[in-house]
Amino acid sequence: MGRAFERRKASKMKRWSSMSKTFTRIGKDIVIAVKSGGTNPETNAKLRAVIQNAKAANMPKANVERAIKKASDKNTANYEEVLFEGYAPHGIALLVETATDNNNRTVADVRAAFNKYNGNFGTSGSVVFMFDHICNFTISKESIQTDFETLELELIDFDVEEVAEDEEGILIYAPFEQYGALQKYLEENKLEILSSGFERIPTTTTKLGEQEHEEVLTLIEKLEELDDVQQVYHSME
Repeated sequence: MGRAFERRKASKMKRWSSMSKTFTRIGKDIVIAVKSGGTNPETNAKLRAVIQNAKAANMPKANVERAIKKASDKNTANYEEVLFEGYAPHGIALLVETATDNNNRTVADVRAAFNKYNGNFGTSGSVVFMFDHICNFTISKESIQTDFETLELELIDFDVEEVAEDEEGILIYAPFEQYGALQKYLEENKLEILSSGFERIPTTTTKLGEQEHEEVLTLIEKLEELDDVQQVYHSME
């Protein structure tokens, strides 16, 4: 298995452990998708992907429909996606993805968490180069009409870095830039997409002792608790 798959396996249970946080994250994704491409998932590929993710997270259909309706209201503020960078204690690089309707508030909250828990709030570009930006898809095993090896060969044209299998389905990892083309290919070939998204995988990781590990986790958890934070990535092993 490759590093993307192993990273996902180690973190996915924690990432989706808070159902309310997950639904809030998806709700913001719906607003961003609707504001940029309209309410029809048939013509809005971004919204279509968010709806798939909502289903994978067991978000009730009524909640999704309500979020889409709310997002279409011109009085509903849009969210801006902002990436923050910095270091946790012991030199661990952090990337903090946020979706905010008030950037000043979000900057203040993220900076305060870094300062309070012995991190260093960085400038744009200070650590992002330490992570590979990739996209991922989980597709249904039942929708595959060929064998696993043939599927891998068919995906070569999309610079796919890894194809793996777990209990959820077939996982596909590719460069960030290939997301749209890969989504189109999977849909045109009737390969059922269960979920999709983006990840940032550290190019190198650092192993820490137990106490140091806990200090870094404390900062990460405090950042994840912030309302505007969508995801936190780190370079800790």
